[in-house]
Amino acid sequence: MKSKLILSSVFLLSIQSLFAQENLSRQVLDTVKVKGIGLEKLRLDEQNKLEKKILKEKQKAEEEFQKQQDRLVKERKRFERKQKQYEKEQNKIEKALVNLEKYDRRLEKEKKKLIKLQLKLDKSSAKGNLSLEEIEKENVTIAKQKLRIMEVENDVVDAQRKLKKLR
Repeated sequence: MKSKLILSSVFLLSIQSLFAQENLSRQVLDTVKVKGIGLEKLRLDEQNKLEKKILKEKQKAEEEFQKQQDRLVKERKRFERKQKQYEKEQNKIEKALVNLEKYDRRLEKEKKKLIKLQLKLDKSSAKGNLSLEEIEKENVTIAKQKLRIMEVENDVVDAQRKLKKLR
């Protein structure tokens, strides 16, 4: 009986040691799996961080691009505004030149008309055909013509000032 007890105890100890070794190996395998899962998590976390960083850089680049586009649009609008303003100024200068030429022609016409009136008066008075009333009437028309000439000369001076101001 003793031998049965000894054999059974040895048998039980061997079985117990066998199961004990299996448990240790399973634990080792589990820790390896846990470490692998931990490494995988770390890789995923790093990959997520990298993706977020890339996404942020991409957004910054897009924002910078948009800012540059806005600046270009503003510059183009500013250039177009300046160009329109320049064209308006050129048109004003052209109109001022046209007005000045118009007033110069008008001044020449008025002066020619004054000369004709004076020559007519001189011829008529040289012939002696005019009475004092007619001479006075001609003198009044000559005076009116001189006033018109003065007005046109004032217009010419104003047009010249305007032209100088625009240039």
